Amino acid sequence: MVEDQMPRYFLEISYNGTAYHGWQIQENAVSVQEKLNQALAILLREEVETIGAGRTDTGVHAKQLFVHFSHPSSVLQNKEKFVHSLNALLPFDISAKRLIEVSRDAHARFDATQRSYEYHVHFQKDPFLHQFSWQLRDRPDIEKMNIAAQDLLGKQDFSCFSKSNTQVFTNNCDIKCAEWVWDGEKLIFHITADRFLRNMVRAIVGTLMEIGLGKKPIEHIKAVIQSKDRSKAGTSVPACGLYLTEVAYPYID
Repeated sequence: MVEDQMPRYFLEISYNGTAYHGWQIQENAVSVQEKLNQALAILLREEVETIGAGRTDTGVHAKQLFVHFSHPSSVLQNKEKFVHSLNALLPFDISAKRLIEVSRDAHARFDATQRSYEYHVHFQKDPFLHQFSWQLRDRPDIEKMNIAAQDLLGKQDFSCFSKSNTQVFTNNCDIKCAEWVWDGEKLIFHITADRFLRNMVRAIVGTLMEIGLGKKPIEHIKAVIQSKDRSKAGTSVPACGLYLTEVAYPYID
């Protein structure tokens, strides 16, 4: 059966990214996609091509990521049983959440209308936060960082926060939300946009931290954006604190 005539499915997954070189398959490194494809191949008895909603970098976590694939197998009809069987084959740090049949032209990457990330920061040594949050010694000024974050909102060219030599057609992104909040003793940055560039969130957090720690003025973020120069922005913060938390589609609850 030709692929575009097969039933298409969205699979919702989550993962602890510590042990992986990101989502996407790579030649000389272990990725989340590789492990997922291996498990799907066992259940469906042939290799399956998966397409993810986006790529996460080495060490980055995902509370929600959707992937799509097409396959005619009848074992996919009992969705709950399939997810249970898939989880039995996946490593402990990758979890399948739900399987959803979608239209045959649905696309996990191109149909996503917005994506949300969180970045977690803590200030006291905690073995249970190791590899899941960034430990800082000094507490930043959250008010200054939130004032500066307002300059991120709207559709702009964010070349200044992107890794160089990325193969994208535009560096324009529409940021809808960017806010720091306290969660007990932890500090969490929430950001939502229609799309993100590679390394963008970690570079934004690093730049806002320079402002929060008094190394740069509040107006610095606006100058960085206008420069379109990655060297003007702050250092990328560690991957361990970053989580992809939501990918939204018009046809999925």
